[in-house]
Amino acid sequence: MAAPLWKSILLVLFAYLLGSIASAVLVARALRLPDPRQHGSGNPGATNILRLGGKRAAALTLLGDMLKGLVPVLVARGLGLDGWPLASVALAAFLGHLFPLYFGFRGGKGVATALGILLAYVPLLGLCVLLTWIVVFAWRRVSSLAALVATLIAPLLAWAFALPLPAKSLVLTLAILVLWRHRSNLSRLLRGEEPGFRPS
Repeated sequence: MAAPLWKSILLVLFAYLLGSIASAVLVARALRLPDPRQHGSGNPGATNILRLGGKRAAALTLLGDMLKGLVPVLVARGLGLDGWPLASVALAAFLGHLFPLYFGFRGGKGVATALGILLAYVPLLGLCVLLTWIVVFAWRRVSSLAALVATLIAPLLAWAFALPLPAKSLVLTLAILVLWRHRSNLSRLLRGEEPGFRPS
């Protein structure tokens, strides 16, 4: 039985508002770090926080961003949503991260939040995407390259796993948005100018 429309609307709103919480900004304030929107790459994400504040700050940011995607999907599924309504909740959380209401609609690039969504929505696909990121990052030590490769893999896996149309559409939409948010990184990668990380 389909969930009532009002429930779907409330959960979409909840997902967007939760997604709008900018983990990087809150972590930076709590640890008295520079505002990631004004320093480093200017991106409020875990990679920039790593450069500005180290591994602990980056881990907290990464966890916060992943939970913003994971929690709304789990809550919506637990309350009976499936199909397009569930996909809408997941997308709302992601759009909240990209365009946060509380922070002037200036958000991050969405990799960690998308991963949280996938881990809750299709755990096996999410784990495959995470493994792809880890392997590529361990090989080249460039976070954006790992993110781009993992993002390109995700829709292929969605089709390979024969997911329902709402899930395929969600994964493809997330991938397109993540790629769009990484267009400057892609340009630098093509020019050989994208910064990486050296083993400490």
